Amino acid sequence: MSNLIGFKWVDFSYENLLNEESSIGVGLLFSLDSDIGSIDEYRNFSLTPYYRFFFSNKYAQGFFVEAFGMLHTGKNDFYYDDDFNSTRVDEKYTDFAAGISVGAKFVTKRGFVAEIYAGIGRDLLGQSEIEVVGRGGVSIGKRF
Repeated sequence: MSNLIGFKWVDFSYENLLNEESSIGVGLLFSLDSDIGSIDEYRNFSLTPYYRFFFSNKYAQGFFVEAFGMLHTGKNDFYYDDDFNSTRVDEKYTDFAAGISVGAKFVTKRGFVAEIYAGIGRDLLGQSEIEVVGRGGVSIGKRF
């Protein structure tokens, strides 16, 4: 909900626990307003699969390290200048990034989950004028 309120993004994620110290998951993020001036205005869609490894005595919670891939689309803004005016051209792109994140997951006895994470990745296809992508968030959810 914080992404929707603060940035006009919708963000869904699903995580499947593999065992007591690892999980896999996927995040889906898309923008409801491509013209919003935000920290991540160049990206309007991303699909992010990830693998997490937990460092705790508790079952799949506590501090974790995450490896992720991110397929993302957006637009590059270019300005062409001549002697009389400047013209802005938007060029759409699709790129794929690989990266790493760190974070922590907290789980209550009733299965409510809160997590915080941050990471960085590098675009591999060279389609975006931004070479580095960020990944981060604060989320709440329910473990089933």
